[in-house]
Amino acid sequence: MNLTIVALVVVAFLVVAYAVILYNGLVRLKHGVGKAWANIDVLLRQRHEELPKLVETCKQYMQHERSTLEQVIRARGAVADARAQGDIAALGKAETGLRAGLGQLFALAENYPQLKADESFRHLQQRISGLESGIADRRELYNEAVNLNNVRIEQFPDVLLARWFAFGPAALLQFSEAEKADVDLRALFG
Repeated sequence: MNLTIVALVVVAFLVVAYAVILYNGLVRLKHGVGKAWANIDVLLRQRHEELPKLVETCKQYMQHERSTLEQVIRARGAVADARAQGDIAALGKAETGLRAGLGQLFALAENYPQLKADESFRHLQQRISGLESGIADRRELYNEAVNLNNVRIEQFPDVLLARWFAFGPAALLQFSEAEKADVDLRALFG
């Protein structure tokens, strides 16, 4: 009888220890998603602060391209709103619009030699391009963290603890198909 009680205590201890390990793994994944998002958010904020400077620099030279400049400003606002609301789907859509506007702005800048020669413009263009690359890299890391989290909360036996403690799935940061399409250079310069 004494041996049976010891065996039950050992089995109960092992089950609890295993549940604790699973729970801690789920917590680590959840916070990994949060950390990955925070890394993207830092770069989004930095780019958000640089864009008005770029638009102001361009306004001095690009008098006839006001619609492109306004498109960049509207897209910047949409990105900021989606980021502030934590709406990943809306952020992906807004990012697509902003990237298209920036691409068009940089392509149109080719028609303005004085603008291209402006040191402030070159610096801002390089800074924003660097931030764009950083955002793309961080987006990849974020989506990997989200994928790990989402797979883990659906696997057995993790799904039992995930449901019990309300660990939910996270949304991938995706850009629209327009982001992936080839740029029509004739339309930009036509």
